[in-house]
Amino acid sequence: MTIEIRTVRSKSELKTFIRFNYELYKHNPYSVPDLLEDMMNTFSPEKNPAFEFCEAEYFLAYREGKLVGRVAAIINHRANETWCKKAVRFGWIDFIDDAEVSEALINAVKKWGRERNMESIEGPLGFTDFDAEGMLIEGFEEVSTMATIYNFPYYPQHLERLGFTPVADWVEKKIYIPEEVPAKHLRISKIVSEKYNLRTVKPTSKKEIQRSGLGHEIFHLLNEAYAPLFGFSKMSDKQIDHYVKTFLPLVDLRMVSMVMNDKDELVAVGLSMVSLSEALQKAKGKLWPFGWWHLLKALFIKRPKVLDLLLVAVRPDYQGTGANALLFTDLIPVYKKLGFEYAESNPELADNDKVQGQWSYFRTEQHKRRRCFGAAL
Repeated sequence: MTIEIRTVRSKSELKTFIRFNYELYKHNPYSVPDLLEDMMNTFSPEKNPAFEFCEAEYFLAYREGKLVGRVAAIINHRANETWCKKAVRFGWIDFIDDAEVSEALINAVKKWGRERNMESIEGPLGFTDFDAEGMLIEGFEEVSTMATIYNFPYYPQHLERLGFTPVADWVEKKIYIPEEVPAKHLRISKIVSEKYNLRTVKPTSKKEIQRSGLGHEIFHLLNEAYAPLFGFSKMSDKQIDHYVKTFLPLVDLRMVSMVMNDKDELVAVGLSMVSLSEALQKAKGKLWPFGWWHLLKALFIKRPKVLDLLLVAVRPDYQGTGANALLFTDLIPVYKKLGFEYAESNPELADNDKVQGQWSYFRTEQHKRRRCFGAAL
């Protein structure tokens, strides 16, 4: 039977695009739905600063009038320039277990990319690294996080059948919170702080972060630290403004740690927060009428036992010095006091030895792996 591909042209069709994921996974206990309001902003050229250097189109797949799949086609021109490639990205891809459907969706992205002189296709990727990326290939019976994609096991099989091959892998770990700071961390922290004149700093208030511009400093540090990572494109000031306004209200400052040098320069940062996975599942993609309550409860009233490590970044000239040990020495007592049992690392590139090595002093369990697939157009 013929698959009809329709291009999203209206606000109502965009809502249909977003809600298809909710319907496909509504009975799945591991999927964590995004909030409709957040996704509408993400896909909006007026609301998402990434459209300064990105262009996109959204496609819906129908069979006999029934919605059976969706996909976003994206070109991140800044990333392409940075990495000297001509790649179209596919993202937010979902489909029923039907080869005709997945092939029609991918072909729509390929055609759109060819029309814009692209030479390859990669995904799942978002507009930037701050969107969920990578298709789950291991860990299908683990609850997702708010920052990651959940997909059925048949997804990667469909891509492999279509000739896609691995481009990059990310792994995710459960990192169990120790009863006390590991002795090696304490020793390294002391040596590093004395050798490089480093100190750990806690932000005093969210108003102070806004007034001092510290939020912007954190994201400028991320631009430096993440520059070598797969697919990364430098964040603009407009993007940074957007991220500071989005994430700052959600952050518990006790779970933020910063390392400064003797020149008062930010050289490392660790940012974490309570897991919102269960709250988002209860919200079912809706902030109203009661979704806000589940989020508020998880953030401020009854915290889950799980936390999300949103980011750990060290300035390139301090990488390999042990500066990140100061972050963990500061944060572990906070995690224990707040009652957390383990942390979700969220995706980390499997071949990033520096990042993987920082967990060697902890009890960990690698429980998920996800992949970016690629093919020639």
